Amino acid sequence: MTTLQGLYRPKTVAEATALLAQDPEAKPLAGGATLVAMLNARVLEPAALVSLADIDEIKGISTLPDGRVRIGAFTRHRDTAACTLPLGSCAVVPHAASQIANATVRNMGTIGGSISFADPGLDYPPALVAAKAEIEIASTEGRRTLPASEFFVDWYLTALEPGEMVTAVYLPANDGGVGTYVKHARVAGDYATASVAACLHGDASLSVAVGACGPTPLSDPEADAILSSDRSDAGITRAAQILVEHADPLDDVRGSADYRRQLIPRLLLRAVRTVEAAHRSAA
Repeated sequence: MTTLQGLYRPKTVAEATALLAQDPEAKPLAGGATLVAMLNARVLEPAALVSLADIDEIKGISTLPDGRVRIGAFTRHRDTAACTLPLGSCAVVPHAASQIANATVRNMGTIGGSISFADPGLDYPPALVAAKAEIEIASTEGRRTLPASEFFVDWYLTALEPGEMVTAVYLPANDGGVGTYVKHARVAGDYATASVAACLHGDASLSVAVGACGPTPLSDPEADAILSSDRSDAGITRAAQILVEHADPLDDVRGSADYRRQLIPRLLLRAVRTVEAAHRSAA
């Protein structure tokens, strides 16, 4: 068993990335909702922890001059869920945040910490992919930004390199659209057995992403193209068939692979009809 050698509390991103570069075995500690559980289970045994709690620049939600919305990596789930900024179709992100676990976890966990573990059953990943969000990553070499669709690489694996940390999530400017997140779970607050995030954009195009049905959020340009032009029951069924064909779910305690595939058409139909109704109400 590895003995924890230290807990560092940097005040800036530069200090944090310097510590992570200095000790490749160190792990960034955000809210701790996921990391502490993994430490207790000894799934992870880092040599040191770099607390991000004192870094003000990675906290809070703000609108940038170009209209995009920046969510600092240390923003708690509760604050993301309570966001009242006009987000258009990107409202799918706070909607997903509102369905994370329970109030205790939402008060503790952060968006950056959550996505850094890339658990396929989490609620943020499909919402961020459907919203076409971007993830900002920092290291001692500087900062880079990746589309959410490229950030999630495999089961519990992200594009983060050693010494890097997530500093922010960027949502596209308000497009006048609507977004929703629907999930099926064994009980309220559990990880998703399957989920669908849907964004109906201001130009009437629609983008969706499926969660918990493969190593990364599942999206497909052909399915989006169908849903953008034909949202009849038949069109939704065709789009669902494409997504089901590309799904690669696991059998686990939350449901079999076959059951998860069966959920995709139902959740997709519900998500599409929900954003359509919301769009009509807003018109």
